[in-house]
Amino acid sequence: MRTCPTIENTVTTCPMKTNLPPFSLSNLRWWPLVAVAVAAACGGSDGGDESTDAVSTGASASSPSATPRIPDVEGWLTDWSKSTIDTSELVRGIGSPDPRDQIPPIDEPAFESVGEASEWLDDREPVALFELSGEARAYPLRILTWHEIVNDDVGGAPVVITYCPLCNTALAFDRRVGGTTLTFGTSGLLRNSDLVMWDRQTESLWQQVTGEGIVGELAGEQLEFLPLTLVSWKDFREAFPEGRVLSQDTGFSRAYGNNPYEFYDSSSRPFLFSGEIDDRYPAMERVVGVLAGDDAKGYPFSVIEEERAVNDEVGSEPVVVFWGSKDTASALSDAEIPQGRAVGAGVAYSRDLGGQVLTFAPDGDMFRDEETGSTWNILGQAVGGQLAGEQLDAVIHANHLWFAWAAFYPDVEVYGE
Repeated sequence: MRTCPTIENTVTTCPMKTNLPPFSLSNLRWWPLVAVAVAAACGGSDGGDESTDAVSTGASASSPSATPRIPDVEGWLTDWSKSTIDTSELVRGIGSPDPRDQIPPIDEPAFESVGEASEWLDDREPVALFELSGEARAYPLRILTWHEIVNDDVGGAPVVITYCPLCNTALAFDRRVGGTTLTFGTSGLLRNSDLVMWDRQTESLWQQVTGEGIVGELAGEQLEFLPLTLVSWKDFREAFPEGRVLSQDTGFSRAYGNNPYEFYDSSSRPFLFSGEIDDRYPAMERVVGVLAGDDAKGYPFSVIEEERAVNDEVGSEPVVVFWGSKDTASALSDAEIPQGRAVGAGVAYSRDLGGQVLTFAPDGDMFRDEETGSTWNILGQAVGGQLAGEQLDAVIHANHLWFAWAAFYPDVEVYGE
């Protein structure tokens, strides 16, 4: 046993690193550290950096003459002279000499049927729904929480499914940049508490929330966002009975279903976040952050829960933001994800269906469009009426925690203000 540095002068006794969660953090309710990250830090060299150390200071794109200091990590070939950010904003989330992939991505995902997955998934559990070229896949947060990145191929396209538990951001991207297909891993670094990814082809660093290359050969490049939606397992199972589900047979031994971030989304301060928190909403409130081209807008859950169907425009895109499935569990509250507190689901779609712009209103647990009277579910599927069988196109969005949305999109409009 040895003593691991944590935060705020708190000291935790940590066992040697294992492939299972080494301890419960439930006694740190007001500051829930990340079990996996702390375990990895404990397994590093005795002389390694503490997890709160900034890894570098120096140049950003606006000060190219400055020379950034190479971070104290082993074996990195990242070109630190190319950066779009102030690299002092990068902090270690993991303290081992080379923190990359200490939270291991899934490079060879296995999938199973809805029937098979129903044996271990609870109806309330959140899953990331990704659909491309007629293929629908569910990536349960009980798995993504422990891996954060899945390098996958869907409908013949190389994609990466990402989830940052510290920001609750589930986002999908095309893995192709400039004719090269990249594979991504977790760098062990954070910026504004958000996952910083690295690619194995150029060892460039990428911001998960924005999909931007921020350091290295590909700094300034932009990954193409692909629509992804957080919904309950019940919603996915009923809408896509022939869909495929990421298997718990990942090749790693993890306590899938357990939440190593217990009480995180009821804390008052995000992990390793040093910026000012926008006080318009609680730091950990969920907000549907919608992107449409160069435009963005935020829709806090506390606001849209009242309306349930928000007809709006983001830039020139007519959108609807649905709130529903109110029993959907948080993956960041209770020790076991199926018992997580109910937070609901917030999803966003284009209101333009074949040139006709629809206007929606809540109708019981469903939604109804005023133009045809058709009935729609929260997944944007028309399940009754004139338009039965039609599907709304999802727009790029995620259920960010408020502090993260405000940190990366500080000047965008917030619905209801």
